[in-house]
Amino acid sequence: DEEDLHTGAAEQLDSDVIAIARDDRSACVQVFFIRAGKLIGREYFVLEGAEEAADDEVVTQFVKQFYDEAAYIPAEVILPEAVPEAEIIGQWLRDKRSGEKVKLSVPRQGAKRELVQMAAENAADTLASLRAQWEADTNRQTQALAELQAALNLPRPPNRVECFDISNTQGTNSVASMVVFEQGTPRKAHYRHFNIKTVEGPNDFASLQEALTRRFKRWQEAQHSAAAPRPGSRRLDESFARLPDLLMIDGGKGQLGVAVEVLQAFGLFEAVPVCALAKQHEEIFLPGQPVSVYLPRRSPGLFLVQRVRDEAHRFGLEHHRARRARAGVASQLDSIHGIGPARRRALLQKFGSLDGIRAASLDELLQVKGMTRAAAEAVKSQL
Repeated sequence: DEEDLHTGAAEQLDSDVIAIARDDRSACVQVFFIRAGKLIGREYFVLEGAEEAADDEVVTQFVKQFYDEAAYIPAEVILPEAVPEAEIIGQWLRDKRSGEKVKLSVPRQGAKRELVQMAAENAADTLASLRAQWEADTNRQTQALAELQAALNLPRPPNRVECFDISNTQGTNSVASMVVFEQGTPRKAHYRHFNIKTVEGPNDFASLQEALTRRFKRWQEAQHSAAAPRPGSRRLDESFARLPDLLMIDGGKGQLGVAVEVLQAFGLFEAVPVCALAKQHEEIFLPGQPVSVYLPRRSPGLFLVQRVRDEAHRFGLEHHRARRARAGVASQLDSIHGIGPARRRALLQKFGSLDGIRAASLDELLQVKGMTRAAAEAVKSQL
């Protein structure tokens, strides 16, 4: 319903208001859509596993993901607090708005601040309500699984769901994440990452193909190992030893096609149901079906697939950031004359970080295994 906010003519820009609420495991982001001074709609997004991220980091990642697929960019985005890379994000939004300026604002008082507070209260209420519904009521989880079974025409309830997501930065350090939900809740011990090895450049399809191929090859190896154990064979990984009741891909028809090809290559297409969940409209694509599936809004089934997809995205970004950070350390050390992989590893093992290496004296550097005076002097002068 439209609600006139009485913000005054000068304040009646089209704007989105973003606020966040947290509990010990999740974050809920609430978005108010304001057009010509009227609140015309609202939407919330639950982000699992955000407990280790600061508020500004959660908001930054949400803004990037949300507006990457948004059909409309408003003239103003109102945030609960300042975020890193604000200028870069503002320019990116401006480009998406065909060159028209997009203002990122953090109001401290007045009507806009009240809107942020209202959105935050809505987010807190939503998070508490959803958490109570989901965790206190196993019937709701059973209902979600039954709803997915019926909507996706599955042979059995999807008691084990595996979801794959690809993360990269302009095609570098590509990572595939695999998250697992059992009986509607995260099974974090079975989460896995795949550092993409065979793909150069930004090719999500090829990266997904590599990750799925490696995943089902590990399943194949587990079957052979169980049938005929061999001395010295790779230790059985329980996360790969079982097949999912539903394989879910973050993406659209193209990603679904890749998954189907991999399953067919392993002779598993009939055994493993597969679907793809597209972000923009939360539509589900199924093999051989030209019409996508839409689950009812606010339904347990939709809430579950959103949680699974968002968790795969979060888990991938977390590992990807760590890879980029490690790559940054490696590239800085490798650029120093006389420092190769062995000396780099030895330096990091002894001092722990770039800051630790910088703080070390020349004599301390010379105590590192394999270090020469020329290499130690190069570290002191160049790092």
